[in-house]
Amino acid sequence: PDEVVSAFGNLLPQGEYVPLLLEVIPELVAPHGQRDYFIHEQVDTWSVDSFWGLPENPRSFYYRTFETAVSAEAHLYEFVVPMVPPSWNDRERVRRYVDLLAGGLAPTAVALSTLDVCQPADSRGSADYYAHWGLTHFLLDGHHKMEAAAVAGARVTLLALISIDGSLATRDDVMRLTKVRAQRPSVRKP
Repeated sequence: PDEVVSAFGNLLPQGEYVPLLLEVIPELVAPHGQRDYFIHEQVDTWSVDSFWGLPENPRSFYYRTFETAVSAEAHLYEFVVPMVPPSWNDRERVRRYVDLLAGGLAPTAVALSTLDVCQPADSRGSADYYAHWGLTHFLLDGHHKMEAAAVAGARVTLLALISIDGSLATRDDVMRLTKVRAQRPSVRKP
């Protein structure tokens, strides 16, 4: 509803935003864990940091939620970044949401989001050279809901307020998100 978008919109910096209502199944990812984008997909394209000789370190737990091909030369990765570590969430409140999710409720979380479209200048050192579309949602509300959905393997609704001004993408790319995000999930096959 417009009043929900307005309520959260009043908290955001002035600018242009695209609201998307998404369903996500979050998967909690630990830094340098098995599903960490920063040691797998990012390293395959950019290699390790040339100074440290190590992959980037997000220094935070985050959620992976969705990925799909944008084209043969581009792939979308979607992340939800909590503003506090999940270990700070109230355990009882998380359990309460797990029970609600088991009963069929799909609660809604809210995020300020950006789309970054990036790729290296050339393919040297890249095992898999393509553009990475990083759709990143910074949680404003819904930390307990997101963790509960990850624990339960359940869907949660996410109101994503995507900043056009704050994204490293063209306006047209941001506007394409509705179509790209409506595709079936798919894993990149180099």
